[in-house]
Amino acid sequence: MLRRSARQGWFAFELCDDDHGLRLLRVELENKVRPGERYTQTLTMQRFANPNKFMAFSATLMPWLVGATVLLFLAGLYVSFFVAPPDYQQGETVRIMFVHVPSAWLAMMCYGVIALSSFVLLVWRHPLADVSAKAAAPIGAAFTLLALVTGSLWGRPMWGAYWVWDARLTSVLILFFLYIGLIALRRAVDDEALAARLTANLALVGTVILPIIKFSVEWWHTLHQPSSVLKIGGPAVHSSILWPLLVMAVAFICLFLTLHLAAMRNEILRRKIAATRIMRVERAAAHQAQPAE
Repeated sequence: MLRRSARQGWFAFELCDDDHGLRLLRVELENKVRPGERYTQTLTMQRFANPNKFMAFSATLMPWLVGATVLLFLAGLYVSFFVAPPDYQQGETVRIMFVHVPSAWLAMMCYGVIALSSFVLLVWRHPLADVSAKAAAPIGAAFTLLALVTGSLWGRPMWGAYWVWDARLTSVLILFFLYIGLIALRRAVDDEALAARLTANLALVGTVILPIIKFSVEWWHTLHQPSSVLKIGGPAVHSSILWPLLVMAVAFICLFLTLHLAAMRNEILRRKIAATRIMRVERAAAHQAQPAE
């Protein structure tokens, strides 16, 4: 008999008994659609929300992502530190850019993934969307911290200080605090369903920081240089520096995908174990409540 745990909420993984013991059957969906559409829409959503299919797909994809990440980082670090020439103004310190810029891009991209996952969770109540948002938050915080640290190291020889209250730097710092807030909010709420909804709403409200970060160098007078790669009219960076930067950017993207898939797999297993434990407790309580014959 299928049973839903009140603690897990509407996105709980449901379990049943069969000859092979407890196994993951399906995900509870509560799409509010017209009766004639419910069957088709539920089947479509379950096809994309099936944790078993995701686990099988990610297990096949993970070795390829790990291999691609390692190869791209080896190639990117080699061309960044041994092939790319020093800048005529910044000298060897320009090589910090090959880590700083991709980490800054990934800091924003991770938050975009969280925001999109949160939107899917709130609109379609897709359970894997919550798993995706929860898994991406610590990774995004790490990339943001890396961008802040490498930016400070780069800023010391260029600006004469490790930190200035520049519009770009300050907005990225706010993004880091927003990541920390998402992580802290989820851990502060015991009810996972409520925590998912609260963090999803906070994530969507926090998307206002992304255009501020992007256009801060254009809206305000800042020390931070304007965009040199993603700009109208083409990149303003010489090809000898641009293509190593792009290789490192792809390597960082592959690293994010690898870490994100691994974190999602761990979260699915954690929820499955939690649901199993709750079911066993409920069964034990029901058995004790039965009158003795």
